[in-house]
Amino acid sequence: MMNELTMLQRVVVWVLPVIFAITVHEVAHGWVAKKRGDKTAWMLGRLTLNPIKHIDPIGTILVPGLLLITGTGFIFGWAKPVPVNMRNLKNPIPDMALVAAAGPLSNLMMAVAWALFGRMGGILNIDAAIQPMMYMSFAGITINLVLALINLLPIPPLDGSRILTALLPKRWAWYYSRVEQYGFFILLFLLMSGVLSSILGSPLYALQKLFFSLAGLQ
Repeated sequence: MMNELTMLQRVVVWVLPVIFAITVHEVAHGWVAKKRGDKTAWMLGRLTLNPIKHIDPIGTILVPGLLLITGTGFIFGWAKPVPVNMRNLKNPIPDMALVAAAGPLSNLMMAVAWALFGRMGGILNIDAAIQPMMYMSFAGITINLVLALINLLPIPPLDGSRILTALLPKRWAWYYSRVEQYGFFILLFLLMSGVLSSILGSPLYALQKLFFSLAGLQ
């Protein structure tokens, strides 16, 4: 769908969906943490949709930009992690799993919102608005589904690893957590080798088909 756009047009279409997908993802972590007893993110002013508070120059700008320009496949990124102090949580281990799950769940909710945004473009039937809204709906759905799926992978420190840690016996969880220092390199290898596309390709395609249908995208 994006092939007919120039590179500049593609950047314009993707910039807002990417920034909001990453920002809301982090805010969701902080919001649930606050509900479960940890106000660290709130006290640091991180429970805001102001992207400036969350932007990581590499993860929010450089990496998504390079992936978009080079057409590597999956477009993803990250923001500055919202700080969470487990000791402040009411039930640290299960609550940390809830905090982690909030990120991918927020991305799924945003994918729904972008689908409805695209559907609205079709209902309004205003020539000047239809195509921009459809393109942005496509980008919003895609980036949020990708972020949800990638973050559910059980690779520390991704959200999926936090959820899995809560399910493992304490000793196993401790050994598992030690993989975190290599997590970024593992994810980078999976991306560059094409393994990530193989793992996530089918579920992403199925979810895109569902959400694009909701948006009225052909």
